[in-house]
Amino acid sequence: MTQYIESETVELKSKYATDSFVREVVSFLNAEGGVIYIGVQDDGTVIGVENISEVSEKISDCITDQIEPRPRGEIASKVIYEGNLPILAVNVKKGIRSIYCIRKYGYSSKGCPIRIGTTCKEMSYEEIQFRYRRQLTSEDFMLQAPAKYAPLSFSMMKILLVSRGFHINENAFEASFNLKRADGSYNVLAEILADQNMVPLIFVKFSGVNKAAISHRSDYGGQSLLLGRQRMKDRLIAENICKTDTSVRPRIDEYLYDMDCVNEALANMLVHNDWTETEPLVAFYSDRVVFTSHGGLPQGITEEEFFMGVSRPRNATLMRIFLNLGIIEHTGYGVPLIVKKYGREAFDIHRTYIDVTIPFNQAVFEPKEPSRLRRPHHKGVDEAIPLDKDEQRIIQELAKKPNITYNELMLKLGVSRKTVSRKLASLVEKEQIERVGNNRTGYWKITR
Repeated sequence: MTQYIESETVELKSKYATDSFVREVVSFLNAEGGVIYIGVQDDGTVIGVENISEVSEKISDCITDQIEPRPRGEIASKVIYEGNLPILAVNVKKGIRSIYCIRKYGYSSKGCPIRIGTTCKEMSYEEIQFRYRRQLTSEDFMLQAPAKYAPLSFSMMKILLVSRGFHINENAFEASFNLKRADGSYNVLAEILADQNMVPLIFVKFSGVNKAAISHRSDYGGQSLLLGRQRMKDRLIAENICKTDTSVRPRIDEYLYDMDCVNEALANMLVHNDWTETEPLVAFYSDRVVFTSHGGLPQGITEEEFFMGVSRPRNATLMRIFLNLGIIEHTGYGVPLIVKKYGREAFDIHRTYIDVTIPFNQAVFEPKEPSRLRRPHHKGVDEAIPLDKDEQRIIQELAKKPNITYNELMLKLGVSRKTVSRKLASLVEKEQIERVGNNRTGYWKITR
């Protein structure tokens, strides 16, 4: 049987208690790491753990909910059997950040313990301030956090760089873009840029103004973030309904939202997200689209500086890659652009996340004439074009979902595929709609 003795890197606990457990985990994160054995008394006697599955679940929940910043790859637990008695060994590595705290106490002496000898000691106010300031100026945390999976490949990233005129040195590629940690293992930046990964990038569409009913959910993750971002952007372009008034010259196009602002919101969401916490999210409602990034304001700037366009990206290396690939033209541009178009109220800034809300142009949903649309001027003639009932219904469905399929239209209208095809052809001939892109990935644009 293993001999268990408390030390600077070993803590023994006869049973699990949330408050004391969280305190020990934080103290190890703030020191050199260690292991917590649950089911072992202070004198080293093994008594085991009852309901080990329940205790394991509680441990997982408290690590996620009660420690700030949230540890990503620093904590791992496993079950060990001594005879027929199960115990839990919780391994805690030294934190990649300079300071961690118990969330409910914040960055106070009570909230920031550190392991010294065999006990937890509270940090002094001066040490907390020193570590916190060091955290504000430290390098990207995603460069320090370990990737969950390996090996990784970067063919897509290399192809995109070559297309922009960059020469790829295979021997120095990973070092040039800081894709590995000091110990030679891949980091989180490498993971999200790799050709294949397990990182989601979610676009979720709701059928109303709240989250009561999901209309559609797409995951553009599992691939290089560079490709996932482009596919997410393509989806947002496809969702951007255009209503065109051809009764005047030049014709007037009205879009559901400003695509330049949406593109900046998407890029900023990815560059400023704290990927060591969790992944960002795009939520599409019936009246708005919301971009959520985690981590709050970039460290070291105020809200006023943020709105002025002061650029301090949370992930500087990722920002540099976006600049090299032309995804972002220059820094400090996106926030002022969105503020100019939609006002400061587009930003909902919280301590742990930021929502950027782009409201829809409701005029796009309002038909110019419910039952009769107009043909553009030809030789001074303004001729009204009658639409039958099915054609009007198709126009309405395309306004709701530009990338709707033939099968979906058949179900909505209750007609055959042949009828749907004939009606779409009629609308194209009457210059009421046009097809943008191919049949598989394109969408219908209403040109009325």
